[in-house]
Amino acid sequence: MAAIATVIMLITMSLASLVSALNVNYYENTCPHNVDSIVAAAVHKATMNDRTVPAALLRMHFHDCFIRGCDASVLLESKGKNKAEKDGPPNISLHAFYVIDNAKKAVEAVFPGIVSCADILALAARDAVALSGGPTWDVTKGRKDGRISKATETRQLPAPTFNISQLQQSFFQRGLSLEDLVALSGTIENFKLRIQLQKI
Repeated sequence: MAAIATVIMLITMSLASLVSALNVNYYENTCPHNVDSIVAAAVHKATMNDRTVPAALLRMHFHDCFIRGCDASVLLESKGKNKAEKDGPPNISLHAFYVIDNAKKAVEAVFPGIVSCADILALAARDAVALSGGPTWDVTKGRKDGRISKATETRQLPAPTFNISQLQQSFFQRGLSLEDLVALSGTIENFKLRIQLQKI
C-alpha cells in the first residue's frame, strides 16, 4: 500500500503544472476551515451511494495528470469546435464527475473563488484511495486550473493494448519509473476487483 501512496503522490506532484510552490497549508490563510474535510465528505457521501466512485475518481485524476499535469483540464466541457479531453476516446468511460461538482459547490459555499478544481480533484483521489482501504497522505495544494483541454491530447494516455515496453516509455516520458507503473497498474486492477466482489 505504501507503493500506491508513493505513486499517487508522484503523479500529483511531478506531473502537476509546477507553479510556484505546492504546499499542504496553501489555503491556511484564506480558508480557515479544513478544505480537505469538505471534499472528503462529498467523496464519502458519493461512495455510500455508488461503490464505483473511488476507482472512478482515481482513474479521473490519473487521466487528468497524464495529459497537461494535474490541472483539472479533464473536467472542462467541449465548446464550439474544440472537443475537450472529457470527450476524447479514452475518457468517454470516465464517470463520477458529479462528485467533483458537488465537492466544488460545497467548497464554494464556504470559500467562494479560492480553491481550485485541480486541488479538489487531487484531494478527492486521495480520499478515494483511503475510503477503499488504501493509505492516506497529506495532499499539497496550490495547483492552478487549466484553461486548455483538447481531446486529441488524450492519445498520450497509455492504451489498454500497450505492451510493457510501450507502457514503460509512456511513464518514463513523465518522469515515472517501472515501480510507479507496476504500483499504479496494480492499484487500478485492485479497485476493479473490489468493485466486482462488492457486486456479488
